[in-house]
Amino acid sequence: MGQYVVRRVIQIVPLVLGITIITFALANLVPGSPISDLEFNPQVRPEDRERIAKALGLDQPLHVRYVQWLSHVARGDLGLSLITYQPVMKTIMEKLPNTLLLTVTALILSLIVAIPVGVYGAVRRNSAFDQVTTVGAVAGFAMPTFWLGLMVILILVRMKGAGLPTLPTGGVCELGNCTLLSRVQHLIAPAFVLAFVQTATWTRYIRSQMIEVLRQDYMRTAEAKGLREVVIIFRHGLRNAILPLVTLLALDLPTLFSGSVIVEQIFTWNGLGRLILDSVNKRDYTMVMGVTLFVSVLTVVANLLADIVYGVLDPRIRYD
Repeated sequence: MGQYVVRRVIQIVPLVLGITIITFALANLVPGSPISDLEFNPQVRPEDRERIAKALGLDQPLHVRYVQWLSHVARGDLGLSLITYQPVMKTIMEKLPNTLLLTVTALILSLIVAIPVGVYGAVRRNSAFDQVTTVGAVAGFAMPTFWLGLMVILILVRMKGAGLPTLPTGGVCELGNCTLLSRVQHLIAPAFVLAFVQTATWTRYIRSQMIEVLRQDYMRTAEAKGLREVVIIFRHGLRNAILPLVTLLALDLPTLFSGSVIVEQIFTWNGLGRLILDSVNKRDYTMVMGVTLFVSVLTVVANLLADIVYGVLDPRIRYD
């Protein structure tokens, strides 16, 4: 295991380097620049635009700017925002807790629903419950996140108009009343929307894995020994069926973050997703590159941890 971890860490280096190249190229090859709007401002002289471009390093060739940016990244410095002139890493750290709160809550909600529903659907295969959850999972696959978010907001607005108890339709917490209860109330709607599609995916995955486990010889042996059905299903069946889910969770991490971009924008949730969209609209390339690189590194590290945890949970796996 130790040798495997060392090899994987070494492999991460060229992978992250490739991510920096792609991120930098995509951000800088997009038409326009942070000073494009100044060209249409009659109060800004051409020499002033040139001076601002030089101060921001935009007058340098692309490869020179990449090397300079990479040298700062290697020291943990993601640069300054081209709009707010605040350190990118500081801004990311300020927004990260809100995004983690949203994604982790959605992850927990998905697992709480997906595991029992998937297991029961596999044990009672082709029952009415299984057929209903199958239709619900297919609907979850086909339902766009942005549409579901808008429908949830519309329902909440209609409920509020009818004088019924409702939840907030946006924001992180109420201004001047940022209590724990307020944060929870604001969290419910976006977390539900973000968790909906993942619940559908993981329900079908757990169901298929559980059906495969139920066919194994050791399951029939446990049944022949007279063990209770609950013990057979959860101690012998679910324990083995849920192992591949560890890897799936790590692979779905980018999906959660990409989904949070849409959800945060719809519900005006002040996190990394909304930050990166605002940065793209304002052509704040330094911020876009910083957030993209940060999320990419998190994904790579999560996959490494998933492989390690998988090997720890399943003693049959020997990476070395």
